[in-house]
This record gives sequence, structure tokens and C-alpha cells, in this order.
Amino acid sequence: MSSEHDWRSTVSSLDRYENIQKIKTAIETSDPAHTSAHKEAFSKENEAYKNSSSIEEYNAICSAPSSDQQQTPASPPFHQGIGEQENQDDASSPGITIGPYHDCHHVAGGVTAEVYRAQARALKVITETRDIAPHDPFREAKILATLSQTSHVVPLLETFRDQEQRFVLVFPYMPLTLESLLARRDPVTRAQTRRIFGGLFSALKHLHTQGIIHRDVKPSAVLLESPDGPAYLSDFGTAWHPELSVVTEPSDGKILDIGTGPYRAPEVLFGDKSYGPPRRHSRAVHEDGNQLGLILSIFQTMGSPTRESWPEAAHFRTPPFEMYRAFDVREWPEILPDVEPPFRDLVAALVKYNSSRATASDVSFAYPT
Repeated sequence: MSSEHDWRSTVSSLDRYENIQKIKTAIETSDPAHTSAHKEAFSKENEAYKNSSSIEEYNAICSAPSSDQQQTPASPPFHQGIGEQENQDDASSPGITIGPYHDCHHVAGGVTAEVYRAQARALKVITETRDIAPHDPFREAKILATLSQTSHVVPLLETFRDQEQRFVLVFPYMPLTLESLLARRDPVTRAQTRRIFGGLFSALKHLHTQGIIHRDVKPSAVLLESPDGPAYLSDFGTAWHPELSVVTEPSDGKILDIGTGPYRAPEVLFGDKSYGPPRRHSRAVHEDGNQLGLILSIFQTMGSPTRESWPEAAHFRTPPFEMYRAFDVREWPEILPDVEPPFRDLVAALVKYNSSRATASDVSFAYPT
């Protein structure tokens, strides 16, 4: 049995995320009318992680039926972004003091940090520093310092140690994320799309020219000042930097077990540890069944790759040939029949197996900021 001392080091951030989703599904299955399943799931997983004496006990709690969920204290849902849905924080309740900031209200919590709002500021308070690699808040601060003049990257205003000696990063507070904007289900106009993605591509273009890989681009990491933008890229806690990261992660030996499940590039699913700035990340395909599900979804959508269509993959740790069922290649008008041709062509240029995939620099002209 794993000891209390070492078992947490075997649980990755993605494992924890997947356990939260498992608990959430169990809650929603037992009570379809439940309105705070994510809050309770996060709370139960967090308590299990903190209090379990072994990985077996932790997994048993995360897999237990949800009949006792109502006794679990609720915690706010976690989004990686500094911005949250409007009125997420309860400004009517007494706030707390964090360092020099008073009247701070909790808006989100996660595996390594809690986010508070102090009027026009968002405070990211680092609550967990043990065994959180590749999460590194200190590297995050250093990377953001190098990007201080970069438009469309959320600016880091300051850092400090609070009264409990916790490391705190301070950002402008943003009321929305792209995720919360899409959750409204209001139509997103062409003008909104151009402005939001123009900001995102502008930020990525600058990062990639510096050799920086964000590694967790997703809707909740895109912060918005308003529904019309402007947009800012946030969450650099797992970013790779060619100078600051190279000692622990050489350029040809980058970590694969990183980031958020659905936002993974196929080359990393097959163990390409040399992935570069235009690409994203994943964990190796053999590590769990969820990777096979994602691979199947990609192959069903785009068709299976071949040695001719994806020659680089022949050198990956797990080449995507022969061992998988073959699916026919589909054309993009069939995949996205209701999308306007210019936008569909842009998606087609970005979603490819091989190295001809468009970069942020290639497509930034289509979304001027």
C-alpha cells in the first residue's frame, strides 16, 4: 500500500480533474435537478486528497456513491481563468484581508490556488506547493514579468507574501471568460469573434516568437473585459519557457502529463516530447483509457492518419498506425456544414495532423486587433 508520505506524488493534476468529473457525474446521476454538482464534487475530491492516508483510500472516496454528497460542504467551482462569471463572488458578505488588500471575496478554487476579488484586482493565492510540478507559480510570475508589455496577455501587477506567507499574484479583475460567455448561449457575433480571437492569436503569436509554450489554452483561460472584449490570455502556471524550464524539462523531453483533457494535439497523444510552440500537450496514450477515447474521436472526425499524411509520426514513441481501426478521411464541409466558409477554412488550417498546421502568426492577419 502506498505510504502517506509518497502517494500524492503519483496523482497528477489531470488525475484529480478526472476524479472531480467522475464525482460530478455521480451526483448528477443520483439527482438530475442538482444545481451545484461541480461545487460539491470539487469539495469532496479536495477533502479526499488532503485527508486520505493512501491512494487506495483516495480512489475509494472518489469512486464512492454520491448518497452522502449533501453533507459535503460546497466549494466554488474552479476555472483556471482569473475572470469569472458576473456576480460569482458574494460582495454582500464580509471580506477577508490578504496582505495589503482588504475586503477580498473568494471567487474560485483549484488544485493549487484560490482566487479572490478585491474590487478591481484578482488575487491568485497559491495554497499548495508540494509535489505540484509542472505547476510552478514562481516560474509563472517570472514568465509574466518578461511579457509585461505584451498586449493581450493578462498583466501581472505585483506579487507578495501574505500574512500566512502564501505566494500571491495580483492581476486586473476580469468579469468574464470565453467559457462563461459561451455558457450564456447568446449568439456570438462575427465582430465579437474577430475581436476575441484576434486578441488570443496576438498573444500566442508573441509567446511563440519567444519560444514560450502556454500548454493550457482553453476557453476558461481567455479573459474578457466585456462580452465584446478585449481578450487576454491567462494561466501561465504550467507554461514552458526555453530558459526558465529547460533545466527540469529539456526541449526534447517535455512533460506529457499536463493540461486539460479535451484540448490536446494528436502528436502529443502519441508521445512526442519535442512538441513546439504551435502545438499543445497531452499525456501518453498508454496511460489511461480516456486517451483512447480522445484518439477515437479525432480519427472519427478527421479520418485516420497514414504514414504519407503524417510522416513525422513514424518517429513518435507510439506511432498512430496499424494498431488502430482505420476511418475514412472526411472533408471539412461535411464536418462543419453550418459554419461560414472563411471560418471553416481557418479551422481546417489549424486542425491538422502534420507540421503544416497553421501557427498563430499565420492566422493573426484574419483577426486584426
